[in-house]
Amino acid sequence: MRIDVVTLFGEYLAPLELSLIGKARRDGLLGLHVHDLRDFAHDRHRTVDDTPVGGGAGMVMKPGPWAEALDAVVAAGRAELGEGAEPLIVFPNPAGTPFAQATAHAWSERPWIVFACGRYEGIDERVYEHLADAGREVALASLGDYVLNGGEVAVLAMTEAIVRLVPGVVGNAASLVEESHSDGLLEYPLYTKPASWTAPDGTVRDVPEVLLSGNHERIAAWRAEQSLARTRERRPDLLA
Repeated sequence: MRIDVVTLFGEYLAPLELSLIGKARRDGLLGLHVHDLRDFAHDRHRTVDDTPVGGGAGMVMKPGPWAEALDAVVAAGRAELGEGAEPLIVFPNPAGTPFAQATAHAWSERPWIVFACGRYEGIDERVYEHLADAGREVALASLGDYVLNGGEVAVLAMTEAIVRLVPGVVGNAASLVEESHSDGLLEYPLYTKPASWTAPDGTVRDVPEVLLSGNHERIAAWRAEQSLARTRERRPDLLA
């Protein structure tokens, strides 16, 4: 998989050198390319924003640098992947479609994703119009019902959610099957050894007996019941 990120703050992406995502990069399962938006601003101050037309607070990102940057990124990717390659261009945006586990699964099957990290009040709408006219596939994705300072934090989260689903990234693929949202529900409670643990306050806390029974049907039934109960309590909106 190839991922390109256009941003003003490439340092934000440093955590992608760590853990399983970093290993995927070293193993050749993920190619990550970070591009500085200011490289596509050609005035003396490398300006990428201006005041909003019609008035209002804050600054809006200019269309010129964005259009040039994304065109250049597509050209560079095609040089590596082939002339017919076409990326999915994702704009993290609180006004976008919610990013969910189903989104991560679908995008993990894409060979090429370009993330465009907006800042300030957002990106000039004409950038999206330009991409549509060029036949680009574009998605606006929201990490949640809140606003961040920019798209970089969302890109970190989305990249980890997507790349961990790429075959070979997670060593034991079975661990991806029974986890929260894998089947639309929240995951059941988890326990490890010792079976009986004394907490710092002296309380003895035991693993549920059913998990020690060795009866796999009983264990599966208990886990399904717990998953449903946890979802009903914490995320009733998922039950439908």
